[in-house]
Amino acid sequence: MTELLYRDNAYLKVATATVIQVHDRGVELDRTLFYPLGGGQPGDTGFFTRAGGERIPVTDTRKGPTPGSVLHAVSAPLKVGETIELEIDWARRYALMRLHTALHVMSCVVTAPVTGGNIAPDKGRLDFDIDMSLLDAAKIESETNALIARGVDTETVWITDEELDARPDLVKTMSVQPPRGAGRIRLLRIAGIDLQPCGGTHVRNIGEIGAIRVLKIKNEGKKNKRVEIALVD
Repeated sequence: MTELLYRDNAYLKVATATVIQVHDRGVELDRTLFYPLGGGQPGDTGFFTRAGGERIPVTDTRKGPTPGSVLHAVSAPLKVGETIELEIDWARRYALMRLHTALHVMSCVVTAPVTGGNIAPDKGRLDFDIDMSLLDAAKIESETNALIARGVDTETVWITDEELDARPDLVKTMSVQPPRGAGRIRLLRIAGIDLQPCGGTHVRNIGEIGAIRVLKIKNEGKKNKRVEIALVD
């Protein structure tokens, strides 16, 4: 199992780690800064630096073959037992963190079940099971920005599987269910705004998001009305 350093501190940019396995699809480490693809958030990219100074690009990060493992896609061979320095592409990650947190806030403005979502460094979107006539771009934009302007801190909290079973209202996303079986589930809390299961990376304070703009609203099917947003900057 890989120690997930980003889970406790999403602002870590560099760290050291040891190669514990080499797979066809990537390298597994004892610890990592790199977030693996999941929950609509893409895997991190960046670099590994070997002891001799060689920098190896990390082009993608995915979940590994066993629960809790993480695979890093690299172009150069590494050896088991080798110690390397990890460096994430911080500009890309921080954009993803801001957009991911913005989608949490927007999900409290559009109060409907979430049927899908995706995040890229330049934009993010959520799909809702809602009547198209109830979605107004200007209203969503202004109300989301008003919540962001409150500058509320985010907080990670943990609950048990049983506690989540007793609070099904916490699960907004119909397409992705929280991972179970580990005994506890990670939630993101934005006091007075949002509380829901999420394993992704987020900013410490929603004020870091800055303003968002609604790019478009699109009908993607009977239960999929898509709202796409971007950061103003």
